[in-house]
Amino acid sequence: MTDDAARARLVERAARSGAAVAEAGFRTDIAVEEKDGKTDVVTQADRDAQREVVATIRDEFPEDAIVGEEDDELKAVPDDGPAWIIDPIDGTNNYVRGFSVWATSVAAVVDGEPVAAANILPALGDSYVADSGHVALNGDELAVSDVSDPERAVGCPTIWWPRGRRDEYAAACRELVQRFGDMRRVGCAQAALGMVASGGLEATVTNVETNPWDTVAGVHMVRQAGGTVTDIDGERWRHDSRGLVASNGAVHDEALAAAQAVEDVRLG
Repeated sequence: MTDDAARARLVERAARSGAAVAEAGFRTDIAVEEKDGKTDVVTQADRDAQREVVATIRDEFPEDAIVGEEDDELKAVPDDGPAWIIDPIDGTNNYVRGFSVWATSVAAVVDGEPVAAANILPALGDSYVADSGHVALNGDELAVSDVSDPERAVGCPTIWWPRGRRDEYAAACRELVQRFGDMRRVGCAQAALGMVASGGLEATVTNVETNPWDTVAGVHMVRQAGGTVTDIDGERWRHDSRGLVASNGAVHDEALAAAQAVEDVRLG
């Protein structure tokens, strides 16, 4: 078995190990701390879940780089060599409010490009898993939706606009409502990307600079499901891009136009 194949086998097990730790604290009286703002929160479950994922990976790949949202792990994806990208609880605000849409996310990358990914949403009983050629939800192969009419499509604003940029958040909602048939906001970027991959959404957009732990796994899934993912300029998205526009491909131009209109608000 090649190292890439071994990483593809490990990625789901690592994500499930962290998800089990996070699920044990869900809807319990868990302490919540603020990081960089009132809506940027963390719990001990985040830290414990990440440490469990790291321990699972280290058992098989002790020398691989690890990028993680919590603790002292790397915060940027290396361009060379293998690395793992971890978000122990993507959607912590949902988690602390008892909403079921949150995920433990693990992606394996080599030279900056994903080779496998898993997003486990234990409160929903959903498991998205992708390798270098396929993506599945609970074992069933996925494909993006075939909706091509924007007025029948559903879009989702994703990531987060800090308090001083809420005019952009409002613009994102307005653009999606005006351009698409409907809008959702799920509060978990990895879940939103999974929904694009599975056809539950036609697009998800933001113009902000994204973090790799919020995006890389889900972006890989959208692409494996036949979708399109670009940055704010319409170029192929990568882990250090600014902005993210993921779609089924058929409505990508409209989704990109929505994101660029939000960017126009930022630029004034």
